[in-house]
Amino acid sequence: MTAAIPVFKAVSQMQLAPGSTVTIPDVSWQEFESILEELGEKRNTRIAYSQGTLEIMAPLPEHEIPKDLISDIVKILLKAKDIRYQPFGSTTFKRQGVAGVEPDACFYIQNYQQMIGHRRLQPDDPPPDLAIETDVTSKTTLDAYEAIEVPELWVYDSGNLSIYLLKEGKYIKSNTSPNFADIAITQIIPAAVERSWQVGSFQALKELEAMI
Repeated sequence: MTAAIPVFKAVSQMQLAPGSTVTIPDVSWQEFESILEELGEKRNTRIAYSQGTLEIMAPLPEHEIPKDLISDIVKILLKAKDIRYQPFGSTTFKRQGVAGVEPDACFYIQNYQQMIGHRRLQPDDPPPDLAIETDVTSKTTLDAYEAIEVPELWVYDSGNLSIYLLKEGKYIKSNTSPNFADIAITQIIPAAVERSWQVGSFQALKELEAMI
């Protein structure tokens, strides 16, 4: 009988095809931190960690285009309402020993002033006021966002936008966004994303700006 010999390779050596996802169970917090350090900041993959499970995902263009468009829409709406903000892209947010996640995009709105000039997150920095996820090859880990206590999370999936608001540590779905209470976010964003596939993102954003 031939004994099976386990093979160990560095996570950074994995070659993920666009659209593929790798899920690794039973990852300790120390291992998660080591993997983050090994992967580095200049990479084309995104991670989510919650309850000992690590997910590494390589995005598709189908993921990237809506992500950028929705982020641009948020900026347009905030500027139209003369609301100041500080974007933080897909920064890695962590709650020590519990969860780590990289949103597709995120914004500091209520706490924007506190984050001006920050080149790196500090241990006492608040979570972003709004995080955005585009689900194509994997599903957003709500547990991680709950642990990090992001007040508002948008998830775009299969032509629909869901708004989640944090209430007493758990997310509840909402039809409206507190940041844009007078705007039908769940309607205009899916329509703009669909329009972008037809005429391109530039034209779709131009039409949206004219509408508002």
